[in-house]
Amino acid sequence: MKIIIFFIILLSLNLILAKEKFDFKKLINQYSVISLEKDISYLSKNDKLMIEILFNASKIVDDIFWKQTLGKSKQQFLVNYKDKDIREYCSINYGPWDRLNNDNSFIDGIGNKPPTLNFYPLDITEDEFDNFNNSLKKSSYTVLRRDNGQSKNLKCIWYNQEYKTEVMKISNLLMKASNYSSDKGFKEYLKKRSIALSNDQYYDSDITWMEMTNNPIEIVIGPIETYDDTFKGLKASFQSQLLIKDLVWSEKIKKYNSMLPELQENLPVEDKKYKSEKSGSSKGDMYVYDLIASYGSGNAGPKNIAINLPNDPKVQLDKGTRKIQIKNLMKAKFDEILMPIAKRVIDPTQLKHVTFENGFFENVMFHEISHGLGVKFLVDGSGTSVHQALEVYYSPLEEAKADILGIYFITYLAEHNLISNKDLMDNYVSYIAGIFRSVRFGSSNAHAKANTLNFNFLHKYGAFEKNSTTNYFSVNFNKMKLAIPKLVNHILVIQGNGNKKAAQSWINEMGTLNIEDIIIDYSGIPIDIVFKQGLNLLKF
Repeated sequence: MKIIIFFIILLSLNLILAKEKFDFKKLINQYSVISLEKDISYLSKNDKLMIEILFNASKIVDDIFWKQTLGKSKQQFLVNYKDKDIREYCSINYGPWDRLNNDNSFIDGIGNKPPTLNFYPLDITEDEFDNFNNSLKKSSYTVLRRDNGQSKNLKCIWYNQEYKTEVMKISNLLMKASNYSSDKGFKEYLKKRSIALSNDQYYDSDITWMEMTNNPIEIVIGPIETYDDTFKGLKASFQSQLLIKDLVWSEKIKKYNSMLPELQENLPVEDKKYKSEKSGSSKGDMYVYDLIASYGSGNAGPKNIAINLPNDPKVQLDKGTRKIQIKNLMKAKFDEILMPIAKRVIDPTQLKHVTFENGFFENVMFHEISHGLGVKFLVDGSGTSVHQALEVYYSPLEEAKADILGIYFITYLAEHNLISNKDLMDNYVSYIAGIFRSVRFGSSNAHAKANTLNFNFLHKYGAFEKNSTTNYFSVNFNKMKLAIPKLVNHILVIQGNGNKKAAQSWINEMGTLNIEDIIIDYSGIPIDIVFKQGLNLLKF
């Protein structure tokens, strides 16, 4: 009884300390609230019914993601916190660690965010993982557990068993939703995705997803990205994002997909082995969508403004990737975050080059295209994927590659007159301004780390400079053009060789900014966005 009373007192003390140490209203107000409204009145009655079912499936994804993060449900975690501001900030971050502040805890007594989360035993070591002889240990769809919870013997458990209750509910809802789809391809995808969730075999559903082209409604659902696993960078987090296609903007960018084979052949790397993979990218597609719902990892921390999937390198080689540009989120981040930052950091003479459609949107679009280019497997012929070789260092390097390779290809297309009336300064200046937006996500975020790596590399080659009097940054056009292919080559060689030590060394050396040299006033500018979402916001 005394022990129970002690823990109650300790918990109460933690709550008091949390309120005293952090201004949670101020933390919440760092985010700009974006309402995911959309007119879907033009859709068929059955498609509207399908959207309602997919909304319900998406909400269950949240339950799995909380378990992946904390090993318990949202309700089980939040029951300890009565203050509504603390509860709201925990909900934004899916736990007690600030995803946009280096994953630091904002609840006293909780401790640092474990790199394993709930994907592995908390006490597992690198040596123990490496010596564990099980072919499933590197699967993105298994968790590692100890026999009987205490034994030193490790075992792998498939997601479909670890999260069986939730997975079966989602699977059944997807099968039900398939009955209402007006698009034959989407109907088939929902059926196969339903099966994939129940057996953790995603290849067939990914292939089917790649083969559909006319669906007005889109859903990305299941275990997708591996950013949350900072122990090995292998385990996929559950997410769901429900989207509606923008037909006008999709038609605008349709032409670029056919150019992908040419871009792969013209990667700026001397040794041909680093560009010899024959990607299926040209078979993929590229569309523009508006987001209407986001749950799970896609709703935690910085919100993604584009999608490039599937992540399976085999699918990418066979079918390429689907590149989704999320226009309503891009525009929100540009208007409310990027442009206000640009006005404070970019030299006024170059501010006109920070543009939405011809700068920011185009940069993000080619970032997603570039994920599908380069190498997916090591050039030594071993059959090992780059992801498996680089482990936790894969994500920041892959994001850095996509960023700078995207800028390289925009330059290439402009120089070969494949993009008309192009002012490359729109892309260059918008990119540099965008770095100051992304680095605010903190050093634990793969995108922020990637931007820091590229920022330091480009600065080393004089691609931009800071006026010591005004503190404004300006792009040196000629030096930027020269530095871009050097940076692309640097990353592609590390990836192709699967050189984990080189990746680690580069990140350790160039993965942080010298804050003393970069003085930026972010006051009053949101750090990111949070969603107000629900069926009630859709115009039926």
